[in-house]
Amino acid sequence: LAPGKNAHGQDEKMWAWRLRNRIPVVDRRMRTKSRIPWCGLVLTIWLIHSFSAVGFADKLVLISPHWEGIRYEFERAFKARYQSETGRTVELEWMDVGGSSETLRYLQSEFKNKPAGIGIDIFFGGGLEPYLALKTERLLDAYALPKPLLEKIPPSLAGVPLYDSDHTWYGATLAGFGIVYNKVVLHLTKLPVITTWDDLASPQAFGWVGSSDPRKSGSVHMVYEIILQAYGWDRGWRIITGLGANVRNFTNAASQIPKDVAIGEVAYGLAIDFYAWAQVKEAGADKIGFVMPDNLTIITPDGIGILKGAANLDVAKAFIRFVMSEEGQKLWLLAEKTTDGPHRFQLNRFSVLPSLYALSAQSTAVKLNPFSWRSDFVFDSKLSSERWSIVNDLIGALVIDQKHLLTRAWKEALARSSEQEFQRLAAMPISADEALALAKTKWKDPAFRNQKLNEWIHFARSKYLLGVKPPIIRYEWYSLFAFAFLSLGLVAYSWKKRR
Repeated sequence: LAPGKNAHGQDEKMWAWRLRNRIPVVDRRMRTKSRIPWCGLVLTIWLIHSFSAVGFADKLVLISPHWEGIRYEFERAFKARYQSETGRTVELEWMDVGGSSETLRYLQSEFKNKPAGIGIDIFFGGGLEPYLALKTERLLDAYALPKPLLEKIPPSLAGVPLYDSDHTWYGATLAGFGIVYNKVVLHLTKLPVITTWDDLASPQAFGWVGSSDPRKSGSVHMVYEIILQAYGWDRGWRIITGLGANVRNFTNAASQIPKDVAIGEVAYGLAIDFYAWAQVKEAGADKIGFVMPDNLTIITPDGIGILKGAANLDVAKAFIRFVMSEEGQKLWLLAEKTTDGPHRFQLNRFSVLPSLYALSAQSTAVKLNPFSWRSDFVFDSKLSSERWSIVNDLIGALVIDQKHLLTRAWKEALARSSEQEFQRLAAMPISADEALALAKTKWKDPAFRNQKLNEWIHFARSKYLLGVKPPIIRYEWYSLFAFAFLSLGLVAYSWKKRR
């Protein structure tokens, strides 16, 4: 044994002192083991708290073409309202697959594969027509708002329903359609202020018009449908053809057009009201203007509805109630950072509650009251919904996909000032009645649809190329030359390797 140590290797003097003072000896291993249960307890409490805050939160899955500002403001406010009402937290998951038309196609495709439900609870935004189509296909679940809420919403506005009589969808907000224009550009170029749709097809507007692709944007599709209904099928297509020839380029997003107008890329643009007002707010009313053509446009609901088979049905109903409540409606209408208004993003949208337009003009972002706005134009929303897809395909095949040929042919016609030539270029391969009949019957058959699209593309090319001098080298020939050059190179390389 070491001097001063006992059989356990402990200091004898220290051991004797502990015995006299009755202080227990604790082995280091025991001290470590005693700490383990306390650490486990703390970890368990932390995990329970974390799961109760996140893992056990209620959930809502939404699909929406709405921009970031709308998603942020409604998520923030709904989370607060939901927790105050239920004592529980809720997490919102947003899906964005593109514009209104793309979202509708996505939903239809998903339900075709999973008819009982697709794991999405709410469709929010996208205009009116997608909801009419989804109701026809029985892909929306009905939910009747509490009577005190429903009584505050008018059933219609200028003949357009603001909610479905079967309660499968509601107009969450309203949207107006018009023309946004750059006042500075007009002054510098001596261009006129345009106040009607047909003026966008005028010779003065050649190369100065902005539009997005209606196959990707529901709001721009609505403008083209409004033109067809306001002017009739034949004259409407004459305007759409001339407008298409005047468009500088077709963008993928409707939100891009007012931005292009604001920076002077184009002078005029097709726009939904809130995109235009956002640019007016940012650039100033002295630089940017917005007009809704008198008796040639409409204000329509921008919908919300519960999708068939919603897994989080109770939360979805709570979200619908919130959006349609006065608290939710104020987010659309009020200016940023006002009492009860949005915190970070000003939304510049109409409310569907007429009572809110009595609020102070200083606190509201939108000054126009749609319920006092009058128009003699009666829009047929049922017709619009039934022929939505075929009108998009006609615009695509005859105008957008043949844009380079159309623009060149229209420019030649402008040089000759030939009305007969304009009529020929605007000729249609199908009448309004024939289009509607196809839309109701064969248009969902992919083989038939593709056949017709090919026929229309050939029809468009033949009328745009007639009387137009082809370039010395057509653009299609470049591909043939490149292919021939590559083939010769491969042959030469193979011959060299064999030698």
